[in-house]
Amino acid sequence: MTKLIALLLILAMAIQVIKPLGLPGLRRRMDFWKIALIAFGIWAVALLSRDFLM
Repeated sequence: MTKLIALLLILAMAIQVIKPLGLPGLRRRMDFWKIALIAFGIWAVALLSRDFLM
């Protein structure tokens, strides 16, 4: 699951650099770092939930 999340978020970052997504807070090409922060948060939650729930 974490590999799928990572792949989707890397794809979103690449698309943001090529053509901005236009979502609130993601209107400029330089905003791809915000996707990286979101990715880190989601990945951390996924890993922690896997450790605590299993």
